[in-house]
Amino acid sequence: MASMLKGIAASNGIAIAKAYRLIEPDLTVQKQTITAPAEETARFQEAVNVSKSELQAIRDNAEKQLGPDKAAIFDAHLLVLSDPELLGPIEDKIQNEQVNAEFALKETADMFVMMFEQMDNEYMKERAADIRDVTKRVLAHLLGVQIPNPSMISEEVIIIAEDLTPSDTAQLNRTYVKGFTTNIGGRTSHSAIMARSMEIPAVVGTKEATESIQNGDLVIVDGINGEVHINPTPELVQKYEQEHAAYEEQKAEWAKLVNEKTVSADGRHVELAANIGTPKDLEGVKNNGGEAVGLYRTEFLYMGRDQLPTEDEQFDAYKAVLEGMEGKPVVVRTLDIGGDKELPYLDLPKEMNPFLGFRAIRLCLEEQDIFRTQLRALLRASKYGNLKIMFPMIATLDEFRQAKAILEEEKQALLNSGVEVAERIETGIMVEIPSTAVMADTFAKEVDFFSIGTNDLIQYTMAADRMNERVSYLYQPYNPAILRLVKMVIDAAHKEGKWAGMCGEMAGDETAIPLLLGLGLDEFSMSATSILRARSLIKRLSQPEMEQLANEVLTMRTAEEVVQAVQSAVTK
Repeated sequence: MASMLKGIAASNGIAIAKAYRLIEPDLTVQKQTITAPAEETARFQEAVNVSKSELQAIRDNAEKQLGPDKAAIFDAHLLVLSDPELLGPIEDKIQNEQVNAEFALKETADMFVMMFEQMDNEYMKERAADIRDVTKRVLAHLLGVQIPNPSMISEEVIIIAEDLTPSDTAQLNRTYVKGFTTNIGGRTSHSAIMARSMEIPAVVGTKEATESIQNGDLVIVDGINGEVHINPTPELVQKYEQEHAAYEEQKAEWAKLVNEKTVSADGRHVELAANIGTPKDLEGVKNNGGEAVGLYRTEFLYMGRDQLPTEDEQFDAYKAVLEGMEGKPVVVRTLDIGGDKELPYLDLPKEMNPFLGFRAIRLCLEEQDIFRTQLRALLRASKYGNLKIMFPMIATLDEFRQAKAILEEEKQALLNSGVEVAERIETGIMVEIPSTAVMADTFAKEVDFFSIGTNDLIQYTMAADRMNERVSYLYQPYNPAILRLVKMVIDAAHKEGKWAGMCGEMAGDETAIPLLLGLGLDEFSMSATSILRARSLIKRLSQPEMEQLANEVLTMRTAEEVVQAVQSAVTK
């Protein structure tokens, strides 16, 4: 039966395809006494064999898509499934204790996992993770439930999930994944940001997508209006096919601006840059006419793997981006991990308030080995392009000074050992903590640039978790309080002859752009897919008029009043 869910429009566009539920199944095990141990053992062996052939297919696919190093993880899993030291005790338990295969498997696997986890040896701890993964797959077959695997999707689908982690989204194949919808999240959650960089429509925060949508249901994701239609009528499908065609036509119109500079109606040039996560994203930056990379999120180098990336691996990635941008500016943010971005191999303690906790620059100043390795890789790559280094989550001047001192130490050490480093590398900070915005005039004397990270600045200023859809009404980019902080930062930069950019999602927001132009923002960094639309909008705006508008809205009382003022000024 046709139905509709409302959510948050997270990535523009319209997708129509069958649903694919990316949901962890219930693997609860009950102990049962059995009467035919031989049959039960055969059932167990069959589940092992099916798991083996699945893993072989996943391994081959991983090698093809991601390279041999990623495929090696599955080689280890296949070895576990052939290990008599694990399989023997399970079969013995079925025979001798006359218990069901599920219970025998879980008891034995749990024992091995606990044993390996308690060892000091790092290699053995990794084996515990392999056993946990592999036995989960066998258990799923015994219980008759399916473990989803996004990398094996081979037809056009729309992903349905509670939420998508960065490593889930990294596995999605753009050829087949046409869009997705989640129960939780907001416009600035990582799944939403990834959807925009992959150019696939997404609606997040629907609260009940996983309850309402079954595998194989026909689904329309309307990423423009934030709607998800389940098993729509043929008439509705036809209407959306027409809307999809109109949207594609509009995109073709914007595409004509790909080689143009971003200039307002009165001739003022601003820089439109792209936010990227990996060197692969450069194609999107170029196709969309990006004038720079305003934010390279380096944490994706550290995710979806079982150990820290080496200095050389990082150097290769940074060099690829710097060379790929052919001398255009590339702002690289140093490791911003913590909060909602976890690295399993770092084994950081769980925190009550991870967004306010041990993360980003706080972690890097404490774990200096990790930080110095990254800085060395960046410095070595600096001669291949126009590198600017940005430190995230700076709360105090002392943190910036410490980070910069470590950078200088590593630079000197490299120069002393004969390694070439770019002569001039600008160093700046993300302004995402309200105290830093308030003290921007002091910071501006020491930094080379500011980049305002509005995703966090808004949540910290409004005391509202941006991942929590129940308080999403407080995520207000146009609240006069936020606009006043943004103005303070831009004015402080200009007073010291420095530049101010913005790399939060607000920079690509059509309602915010006129205000930011009026406030004097120098660089707008956004998802590559938003660049041409933003350029088209800025071409129609006069900077002096927008300045007048910005001054007016700073005295307004609510976000709603601001939105109305922008709409009436821009549609005049």
